[in-house]
Amino acid sequence: MDSLAGLAMGFGHALTLTNLGWALLGCFLGTAIGVLPGIGPALTIALLLPITFQVSATGAFILFCGVFYGAMYGGSTTSILLNTPGESGSIITALEGAKMAKSGRAGPALVTAAVGSFIAGTIGTLGISFLGPIVVELALKLGPAEYFSLMVLCFVTVSAVLGGSALRGLTSLGLGLLIGLIGIDLQTGQPRLTFGIPELLDGVDVVLVAVALFAVGETLYLAWRHIEGKQELREVGKLMMSKQDWKRSFWPWMRGACLGFPFGVMPAGGTEMPTMLSYYAERKLVKKEHLHEFGTTGAIEGVAGPEAANNAAAAGILVPMLTLGLPTSATAAIMLSAFQSYGIQPGPMLFTTQAELVWTLIASLYVANIMLVVLNLPLVGLWARILKIPTPQLYAGILVFATIGTYGISNSVVDLMLLYGIGIIAMFMRRFDFPTAPVVIGMILGPMAEQAMRQALTISQGDWTTFVTRPVSLCILILALLGLVGPRLWALAARRRAASA
Repeated sequence: MDSLAGLAMGFGHALTLTNLGWALLGCFLGTAIGVLPGIGPALTIALLLPITFQVSATGAFILFCGVFYGAMYGGSTTSILLNTPGESGSIITALEGAKMAKSGRAGPALVTAAVGSFIAGTIGTLGISFLGPIVVELALKLGPAEYFSLMVLCFVTVSAVLGGSALRGLTSLGLGLLIGLIGIDLQTGQPRLTFGIPELLDGVDVVLVAVALFAVGETLYLAWRHIEGKQELREVGKLMMSKQDWKRSFWPWMRGACLGFPFGVMPAGGTEMPTMLSYYAERKLVKKEHLHEFGTTGAIEGVAGPEAANNAAAAGILVPMLTLGLPTSATAAIMLSAFQSYGIQPGPMLFTTQAELVWTLIASLYVANIMLVVLNLPLVGLWARILKIPTPQLYAGILVFATIGTYGISNSVVDLMLLYGIGIIAMFMRRFDFPTAPVVIGMILGPMAEQAMRQALTISQGDWTTFVTRPVSLCILILALLGLVGPRLWALAARRRAASA
């Protein structure tokens, strides 16, 4: 099925009343969550995972993607009005957005962020629509050895980039791989790491681990670190952009979108790097008469470009997840676990075996983009009021929701013990700057990497050199090695140059 035929079928399903309702609910929740600092889309989708046992796959994924896109939009609101980014991708937006708000131009800053998000989200979704099938065609030519190497690359890059420190990232990844080994070995039928507990024979539920890491652990950490304090919430003012504002925002929107999407597609590309590069690019390209606004009264280019890059990168993250089954962010890892709870395995065959689901989901992203513009501009005052929810009540509600949802999956006390045990470990991981995303990625991809490795060794009759004699596999492994040691060698060379100077 080509892209245009797939989109036509997808819009036919996405525009039904039920699916429009899921998209609207996801956009509303996502925007509200994006506004609240510290409560990101990963935590929200983790909390919503238990509904996958009650809702159709199509409805659930439309809801999750609406939350994901909405959080990217909502994060700019607190960045501009409070100088407090709701999402990591909105950190750069705060640099100029908060200064614009302080100068009485919060309205234009919010509008350029929303319109830029819409344009970039649309460009990113077009990329998913037309790039996805191409990636699928290439992926179908890969064998088990290449898939194993791809997963090694994903392990290395996600651990190194998301962890900040390679050692911390790889430690978190190791914990995830260990949890993924619990249960019955599919090839030998032997129990592994079950310690005689019957409930562990089926393994640890990915939904449980995701909720423990991103809901319980994050909430306990935020509650522990919470300090009462009042923040100045600036007035929104008039939501009007002048003709000059539109002119100054247009090319930053385009450049940000084109810069952000490739970073989202790359393993561990994330949203932080493209937003930062977009900000520095706009600072270099701005006209001289507006250069003085950067860092003083606030330059609109410094809001338009990074916000576009943020949303385009968010769209790009869905490409490797849907086409290769590789999650490159915490949110993508949790969405991948939701696919698995439905018995669906994302990868090259997904576009064939689940064509209706995939194209309905992609079509819903276009619908969600339009909904988000409608929700964000007129209701910006409502989003600002969400910040007045008392923090203790918010954290308590999250814990109650997580507990009820997890117990509802299996009605098992063992699961509740695991939930809070892993949650307490996650709290200390956050305290000592160990990233939690590699745990979920290791848990999901670990068993898949093990199966790919075993298949490759079976085909090669136990010859381990198959991973380096196949050209594509060798190239991917070299990239993984460079991702692991390259930054260290670069830093060592920089220190030597500085010492010699």
